[in-house]
Amino acid sequence: MLEEIIEKIHYSDRYSDDEYEYRHVILPKPLFKMIPKQYFNPDNSGTLRLLTEDEWRGIGITQSLGWEHYEVHAPEPHVLLFRRLKNFDQLHAQLQQQQLLQQQAV
Repeated sequence: MLEEIIEKIHYSDRYSDDEYEYRHVILPKPLFKMIPKQYFNPDNSGTLRLLTEDEWRGIGITQSLGWEHYEVHAPEPHVLLFRRLKNFDQLHAQLQQQQLLQQQAV
């Protein structure tokens, strides 16, 4: 049952500005209701606090590396807003190549 709900998570297309690429993730309402209480703001507003990568991955959201949960949309608390640096893939590839070269030099 949980897997069926997780499969219904909606991932928007990516959009960007000069610095970041963005996407929003819409959680099915049954999944939103299953999120642990400690993930919500303590002000009883019913909105999530900003989640760490481990937390949002733990509730079933799957995305490539580099995404951060940066904002909540109070009118629709089941919509999570994510961003990452626009050139993240390029920076990540360069870092991996540098690490590989360092390992080979040892």
